[in-house]
Amino acid sequence: MPRLEKVGYKGWSNCYRMSNGKMELIITGDVGPRVISLSLAGGENMFVNYPDMMGKTGGDEWRIYGGHRFWVAPEAQPRSYWPDNVPVRVTEEGETVHVVQPVETSNGIEKELEFTFTGETAVRVVHRLRNHNLWAIEVAPWALSVMDVGGTAIVPLPPRDSHERVLLPVNTMTLWAYTDMSDPRWTWGQKYVLLRQDSSLPTPQKVGFMVLDRWAAYANKNTLFLKIFDFRPGKTYPDFGCNVETFTNSEMLELESLGPLDRLEPGATVEHVEHWHLFPNVARPGNDADVETTILPLVKGVLK
Repeated sequence: MPRLEKVGYKGWSNCYRMSNGKMELIITGDVGPRVISLSLAGGENMFVNYPDMMGKTGGDEWRIYGGHRFWVAPEAQPRSYWPDNVPVRVTEEGETVHVVQPVETSNGIEKELEFTFTGETAVRVVHRLRNHNLWAIEVAPWALSVMDVGGTAIVPLPPRDSHERVLLPVNTMTLWAYTDMSDPRWTWGQKYVLLRQDSSLPTPQKVGFMVLDRWAAYANKNTLFLKIFDFRPGKTYPDFGCNVETFTNSEMLELESLGPLDRLEPGATVEHVEHWHLFPNVARPGNDADVETTILPLVKGVLK
């Protein structure tokens, strides 16, 4: 049975440490729903925290805070930027922890995060949207992990083949107006795309992919954070067909997965599931060969 302990964290008095002795999460109760810290037991937080925002509550201004947050896609202002600055309900049900926010008054949406340990260093995270409007809405769940500085994101590409054998395209890639493919933080490999977080470079970078392999990762602090996510073939995904997006600036790197667009009738619910894994003693990769040698065996060991 995992242990859930009420703790203070960086100015918030109502946080909850969920631990199984090998891995721990700190969930905010004063704002959210958010996971503000994720680490191996005794290890460093893999998520970034914004020091000037720690402990703040209330107000109409959206704050990034850091940690892992739950948004609604496609991105829109103000809908996506609902200020999650009020207390959430944190409850236990057997070995599962539920975190539910109040219904967003301008959107009619209720967000819930659900956490269950599935291994010593693995946790299942369910992102659940409920429509409390009197009309149907079209939305997609959007799971954003805001990673600490100094690491490298890894996104797998579809298998390569020859022009003679495969004539049609096999994948999509989405660019934003500010995407610069010549930026030195990118490494464009044959099998993987790497994005390095560099605090000396302030300009943002972002790209999105349809990742059929169902995983993406971030290597930092000699630790690998791996997220495995649901994928629903045949469904329409946001942003020209993206189920993975990664964004960076001088302060952090976001590793994001998205569910497909769903028409939610009044009272209906949609879920998007991620599985988080932490692996110690993993160095940051610099190229495809590094990923194949040090990271892919770990992925294959847990991917089902």
